[in-house]
Amino acid sequence: MTPQQTHQQADIAPDDADGVHLFRFSGSWKGNDIAHVASRLDELAGQAPDKSRFDLSEVTAIDTLGAWTIRRFMGKLGGSDKVELVGQKQQYIELIEALPTELKPPEKDKGPKGTLFQRIFTPVGRVVMSTWEDIVAVMFILGSAVRGAHLKVGKRGGLSPAAIINQIDRMGVQAVPIITLMSFLIGAIIAQQGAFQLRYFGAELFVVDLVGILQLREIGVLLTAIMIAGRSGSAITAEIGSMKMREEIDALKVMGMSPIGILVFPRLVALTISLPLLTIIANFSALAGAALVTRTYSGITFVTFLARLHEAVDYSAILAGMIKAPFMALIIGVMAAVEGLKVGGSAESLGKQVTQSVVKSIFVVILVDGLFAIFYASINF
Repeated sequence: MTPQQTHQQADIAPDDADGVHLFRFSGSWKGNDIAHVASRLDELAGQAPDKSRFDLSEVTAIDTLGAWTIRRFMGKLGGSDKVELVGQKQQYIELIEALPTELKPPEKDKGPKGTLFQRIFTPVGRVVMSTWEDIVAVMFILGSAVRGAHLKVGKRGGLSPAAIINQIDRMGVQAVPIITLMSFLIGAIIAQQGAFQLRYFGAELFVVDLVGILQLREIGVLLTAIMIAGRSGSAITAEIGSMKMREEIDALKVMGMSPIGILVFPRLVALTISLPLLTIIANFSALAGAALVTRTYSGITFVTFLARLHEAVDYSAILAGMIKAPFMALIIGVMAAVEGLKVGGSAESLGKQVTQSVVKSIFVVILVDGLFAIFYASINF
């Protein structure tokens, strides 16, 4: 067969004898050979005959794309009820009939809408159940961590100082530059805004009291925890989640190893050590930024700043902030581990859980900070 015959377009031969329109298909109906007939088929479909017959006797080759093109044309003419397929090769006919006339995504089963009560409280119930599941997972991880770091299930010991030191370096030492810079800027901004407002009352010196108490009791540990949640918490979720996707955690369980002891416990210990130390660095950095701004903006010398700071701030203000740090570190580590263990087998799931980890950690950290503030106020601390 010549190339011209291979690429021959479909012909129409009306059969007036029995009132059937005949469409004779010939040549090769593969992907590279049917582009030129697409517009021709659209023109033929516009005529919409009452009854048609497709003759595939002269088709030399066909693939899925060609079969779907014929099937689509067949659907425009009325589908199987109005079109008859004939030909020598039954496999061509079976392939065409097995394909849909239109490529549409399957519609999701929406199910019954239910009553107004159900539509309102069903999402609430799902949130409550999800929260309960998170609480159970958090308690499991905390219980496993309190019981001890088990490299082997059922055996004590196995704490790896090298793993903890490595995590302290990653979560603590490498976070020092960003924590220092952000705290310096925040302290400078608080001092500038405070001095600007207090200037109207002739009390610019009290900006030292404002910065000192606010930074040491609240802002220092809170902003440090938020930055660590975004930096280290997301990293923990991504690391554990990627191991979950590659089934490495399942492999640890098969070998009799404890994933909590190997993966989670060193990170919890590292965060518990690193966050208080980073809070101290953040406090010094913020106070340095405030001292620089007050010296430039209000003319308060460094000596005066330190003297006023010593009078305004006592040890209770420092302890009030530092006591929160270990609790916030545990919250960040546990929430990150819980979300990491929820990761499924897709990259979309990993991204979703990393986002959930950061959002939930920041929310719980702020909530705990508020609870500490209420507790301190109730005991006059």
